[in-house]
Amino acid sequence: MSPGLGLAYPWGRDVRRGTPVVVTMENPNYSVVEIDGPEAEALRASLPLTDKGRGRSAKQFTWVLLLRAHRAAGCLASLAAVFWALPSTVAKRFRRAAAAAGEGEGPGHGQGWMLYKFIKGFLALSLLALAVELAAYWNGWHFQRPNLAVPELRVLEVEDIQGWVHLAYLTWMSFRADYIRRPIEFLSKACILLFVVQSLDRLVLCLGCFWIKLKKIKPRIEGDPFREGSGYLHPTVLVQIPMCNEKEVYEQSISAACQLDWPRDKFLKQVLDDSSDESIQMLIKAEVSKWTQQGVNIVYRHRVLRTEYKAGNLKSAMSCDYVKNYEFVAIFDADFQPSPDFLKKTIPHFEGNPEIGLVQARWSFVNKDENLLTRLQNINLCFHFEVKQQVNGVFLNFFGFNGTTGVWRIQALEESGGWLERTTLEDMDIAVRAHLNGWKFVFLNDVKVLCELPESYEAYRKQQHRWHSGPMHLFRLCLSDIITAKISSWKKANLILLFFLLRKLILPFYSFTLFCVILPLTMFVPEAELSVWVICYVPVCMSFLNILPSPRSFPFIVPYLLFENTMSVTKFNAMLSGLFKLGSSYEWIVTKKSGRSSELDLFTAEDKDKKGAMLPQFQKQLPGKGELVEINVPREQHEKVPHDTKKANKIYKKELALSLLLLTAATRSLLSAQGIHFYFLLFQGVSFLVVGLDLIGEQIS
Repeated sequence: MSPGLGLAYPWGRDVRRGTPVVVTMENPNYSVVEIDGPEAEALRASLPLTDKGRGRSAKQFTWVLLLRAHRAAGCLASLAAVFWALPSTVAKRFRRAAAAAGEGEGPGHGQGWMLYKFIKGFLALSLLALAVELAAYWNGWHFQRPNLAVPELRVLEVEDIQGWVHLAYLTWMSFRADYIRRPIEFLSKACILLFVVQSLDRLVLCLGCFWIKLKKIKPRIEGDPFREGSGYLHPTVLVQIPMCNEKEVYEQSISAACQLDWPRDKFLKQVLDDSSDESIQMLIKAEVSKWTQQGVNIVYRHRVLRTEYKAGNLKSAMSCDYVKNYEFVAIFDADFQPSPDFLKKTIPHFEGNPEIGLVQARWSFVNKDENLLTRLQNINLCFHFEVKQQVNGVFLNFFGFNGTTGVWRIQALEESGGWLERTTLEDMDIAVRAHLNGWKFVFLNDVKVLCELPESYEAYRKQQHRWHSGPMHLFRLCLSDIITAKISSWKKANLILLFFLLRKLILPFYSFTLFCVILPLTMFVPEAELSVWVICYVPVCMSFLNILPSPRSFPFIVPYLLFENTMSVTKFNAMLSGLFKLGSSYEWIVTKKSGRSSELDLFTAEDKDKKGAMLPQFQKQLPGKGELVEINVPREQHEKVPHDTKKANKIYKKELALSLLLLTAATRSLLSAQGIHFYFLLFQGVSFLVVGLDLIGEQIS
């Protein structure tokens, strides 16, 4: 991982900060004192009691206080260092953003520019309205109640009007109460209705999860098929590892796949390398060669024409002649590390159940405590697997395939049309088509596969854009197929109303519209005020439900609520691009990995540089023509790509503009004495500011 900026965050990893302070004195009355160390309790127990029952002498107690004061001073110094480094860090990022804008890389020249223009226009009007309200307040034209009735404006006599400016202000108040209030109220009520429906859906999912745990419902395997003398016939399994320029994680994923416990004659690993960097290709070939020399049945594939992203890669691999000899295919993305018994925990669920087409395992994260961003992602994904996937798997036998850590029956893939490249979410596409063909899915919540979360906000933002634009693009394409499919009406309703519309379209729509548009708008049109339960009570309850699957994250309930609202602008933009088939709806960017293989291990840059220096040796060891490299591509056919540019934190202008908008609305709410509205807008504005300055995830010097 890249070095940080020296900014210490209280939400970082759970490690002991600093070195325990040890004080050794020559005076025999006291020798060693260690504060907050592992031996603290033993130290307290070992202190002799005096005749008067005191645990420490006065001198010992004084030293304890001094050492605690030393630690407190160290914490204050760390916080001071953070605030001292913050202005220069922010200034550097603004300069970098200005340079990028000069080169045509700003939001006005790329995706989301229409939304950015809308936010800027809204911000300009808000600043103008705030200036008007401040001037009115300064002149004593304000009213105590925010819900100002129009008749109260007309009782003023002519002599009470203090000039034409006062008259213009009264006319504006009358106009907004008569004409602007009603459309805002209509839109807010519609969003509140959607908000309530989506909250009920989440509550039903949580009740279903509670019922599953109460009744201990889960997919089970009859007996132990792998015990000695059971006569279990191992089916043939194909393992596919698609990857693309993932230098940080290729080694650990190949190693984990090669260590799966399954008979070698019934087992084949395919490394599907779409890398455009020749040096990474050679590293992956060398790793495959190493395992081949150890007797592992593994092949390396590299496509001549790398089109259609991951779907094209998987489609090309399934077209091999030898695939017809295999019954099942397990798929693992490049940063996933299955345990050796993964196949033994998943394959037996197909036995005696010919209608099952997919067995899906859940994800487990090696870096969930790395920073605040990974902690918040962990909350979302724990709810996704523990609640959504498990409930849908138990009660509906259908859920969206996660693209990895799943085992497919190859017959189900073939009958459903195979991998298609029509969207960036090929996993959801094949899952919907298999469901329409009558195949059932099984979700195993107790089978976990290690992977890593994106540690930088840039990587997470791009990932979320793809995850929220793809479903809407797919919905456009498969709506007619769902309507004409030969499945029950309630399954069609579940797919259209719940799976796509409610959870993929309505959620980002109302989240952005209600909290980022309507709420600040009501501060300048106080006649259309939102209720407190809409902006406070219900969102907090829903956040509490989301955190239940990961109870250790309970202290982060407020940051989680604020961050989810902050991400609504990205999700809303992605949803629109997918729904209306805009340019960014078919954009695929590989999520950046750091190469973490466990919570306590991370490949260092030095080790990777050594491997890069050994490339000439690897090239000599690789066979020229053999079974290892199935598709031998001449060097001149490789697409030349520049080396990765140096990573750096960025400035996100849409988030910064929304931050200024919400802080402006918070300032306006002070004039109406709306306490909860003010605090919500203030904290939400600060949340947008932190994200806009890219201070939430990995900090890169």
